[in-house]
Amino acid sequence: MVLVVVGFLAYSLPPYLTGDSRVPPTFSLHHPLLVAHVLLATVAMVAVVAQICAKRSRLHPWIGRIYVCTAIPAAVSALVIGALTPFGPVLAASNVVLATLWLWFTLNGYRQARRRRFGGHRAAMIYSSALALSVITNRIWTPLLAITLNPLQQNLFEGDDEAYLYLVAGLGGWLGWLVPLLTVRCWMHRRRVTVPSSKPHKPETQPV
Repeated sequence: MVLVVVGFLAYSLPPYLTGDSRVPPTFSLHHPLLVAHVLLATVAMVAVVAQICAKRSRLHPWIGRIYVCTAIPAAVSALVIGALTPFGPVLAASNVVLATLWLWFTLNGYRQARRRRFGGHRAAMIYSSALALSVITNRIWTPLLAITLNPLQQNLFEGDDEAYLYLVAGLGGWLGWLVPLLTVRCWMHRRRVTVPSSKPHKPETQPV
């Protein structure tokens, strides 16, 4: 996990810092907001990895606070940028749903921790972390789909590059976060991890 995240960040981060982003701007504040999102999300992803390594140490609460403080603005900025993506309405819808879920699970996880409902906190933060890291799988799905669906570019879309790009980007966007989220859901169900509930729980002394 550590090597995957570090490798991904080392490859993906530099273009945004040097102004060489391949994402065409769609509004005046697009680039600064995109850079802010990338930097905040980078810290959040590093915090996820650090949190896994420091699961039962005294650093766990502090790393968690760093994650929450970076994930929330990263999700909000993703909501704005994602809704105005230049890569079509299918990807825009995926981005909006992803950012909304990421924001919801992060806020809910924080709220559960404040109420000392650590079972619910853990479940919400696992979902939030899966969404934070889903950008990695998105980078895998998109090129795979581009190769697999290439025959459709001429047959179905009659050489319309833009329509084909919208299809590949849209499917890659949805699969990028749906597959990890459903995988985590199945994993949690098998291990009977506590799901967040509105019912009051007795305070626990230690997080799970």
